[in-house]
Amino acid sequence: MVGTMAKEKGRKLIAQNKKARHDYHILDTYEAGLVLTGTEVKSLRQGRASLVDGFVQLDGHEAWLHNVHVPEYSQGTWTNHSARRKRKLLLHRAEIDKLESKSQETGHTIVPLALYFKDGRAKVEIALARGKKEYDKRQTLREKQDRREAERAISAVRRKQRA
Repeated sequence: MVGTMAKEKGRKLIAQNKKARHDYHILDTYEAGLVLTGTEVKSLRQGRASLVDGFVQLDGHEAWLHNVHVPEYSQGTWTNHSARRKRKLLLHRAEIDKLESKSQETGHTIVPLALYFKDGRAKVEIALARGKKEYDKRQTLREKQDRREAERAISAVRRKQRA
């Protein structure tokens, strides 16, 4: 039995972009692979990355992830990567074409939502999104608070019933 190393299974979340869900209406999501260097993978395995300010740019039928911060690997040498370099995304041609046509529309952008390992491979969940207006953001916040208050009231009633 040569080479029976345990393969990683399942999804291990590295970073999420909660701000994106607050600032944008998510229209469609895609899962894309990432072209990474060795030190980037090691840094991600330590669970260190930030998707804030990240965006996807389509350039000549290729998708590129910009402004995503993957800190340098602490044990890295001269082979270390630069923290905010642009990284190529691996998507099917049909997905890139679809994203290209949709993102041309006014107000549409492509943002990263989550960075994770899926069965040992680094993946990024990207979304075609439309920017929210200020009143939309307030509305979303209000709905969230209402939901929280309702849950609190329900749990208070249940506590009284048990007592």
